[in-house]
Amino acid sequence: MIDFSPQLSQITAIRHGFGSKSVLLPECLQPYQASQANKKQVHGTTIIDVTEPGQQCGEADGLYTAQPGILLTVLTADCLPIIFSQRQGKGIAVVHAGWRGLLDGIVLRMIERISRDDEPANWVAAIGPAARPCCYQVNEELVERFIDELPMARNIITPRFRHLNLAAIAEDQLRRAGISLIDQVGSCTICTTTATEAGTQAQFKYTSFRRTCQQQAINPHHPGIKGRNQYSGLIILP
Repeated sequence: MIDFSPQLSQITAIRHGFGSKSVLLPECLQPYQASQANKKQVHGTTIIDVTEPGQQCGEADGLYTAQPGILLTVLTADCLPIIFSQRQGKGIAVVHAGWRGLLDGIVLRMIERISRDDEPANWVAAIGPAARPCCYQVNEELVERFIDELPMARNIITPRFRHLNLAAIAEDQLRRAGISLIDQVGSCTICTTTATEAGTQAQFKYTSFRRTCQQQAINPHHPGIKGRNQYSGLIILP
């Protein structure tokens, strides 16, 4: 049930993974959970340097470290998890990017932080499971904001009427900023189901805020997602 980036999997100095509804924190990262840097995600653009295991980072939607043995993660339930590694595993980073973060420039903020230590061209990025344009419908005003504020083609931003393609927007921003090795990993958090045996009901693969809200509108007793978001992350091996 865990998703992996082919590009990041080639970097032997790190471990990484994108969680799912059944395995919130990828198994390969579970042994390092005690070292995890902690933060409160607020859909902002703050990037924090992490220098010690278990660091309390406050409000932040991006983390960066060059220190081995520190697990960096983001929690998502439709927003984009983006994880980064220097090609030899000498530095890593994570970003939580919803539509607000993309508009406000969190991806570019992270590239600016990477650029203080290295050329972005020496880094790899992987964009994980999130709401895809098949399901991510928004109002026309938000679509027009993206088109007016971002320097990219309309069909990249919105391949379907009133649907945003967050992953394509993030990939375009990454490429413009100098990172060319990019994987898109996993699938739509809203509609993707897992394979099941014949005669059994399909189960959703990922936690989804939007799907949960839709289900709660039908059944007010349907459980929320608090404590059930999936983790995406990576660590430079100690």
